[in-house]
Amino acid sequence: MSQENLYSQKAIEKIRDIAIDVDICMMATNLSVQPISAIPMSTKKVDEQGAIWFLSNKNSDHNADIIKDDSTQLLYSGGSDMKFLSVYGYAEIVHDREVIKELFSSTDEAWFNGEEDPNITAIKFTPKEAAYWSNDDNKIVSLFKLAKAAVSGEKVDMGTSGKIKV
Repeated sequence: MSQENLYSQKAIEKIRDIAIDVDICMMATNLSVQPISAIPMSTKKVDEQGAIWFLSNKNSDHNADIIKDDSTQLLYSGGSDMKFLSVYGYAEIVHDREVIKELFSSTDEAWFNGEEDPNITAIKFTPKEAAYWSNDDNKIVSLFKLAKAAVSGEKVDMGTSGKIKV
């Protein structure tokens, strides 16, 4: 696996690529308490500054956790090309109705009573540091490479990994 650390705009592009492709992450809050609290969240948007946006219920445990301590970890795994991303940063609760309206989609009807639901909040997650692992091949090619390496004993390049600083 080759190593490539990313900074500034390239870092934001890598975060966007993985977060949008994978979509669902595990959002871990209350990081100082064990076990940590982690829930699945759907990525709504990655903005130009690299902030990752979500929608959430204002009465949820993770909103309460973020209000107490904004330190948050996002864990993405999967996607079309076996991509992985671990992002540490800070989350904040956003009540701006225009932001919520922009992020809201029809799939959010499963959790909320429309975009005007008074219980909807947005979560803005600002990355501080991250690590990624991405495979440049699809799953079938990757499995073939692994099988070939197992039989031949040769090392194969399984993609790229690195640290990210926004």
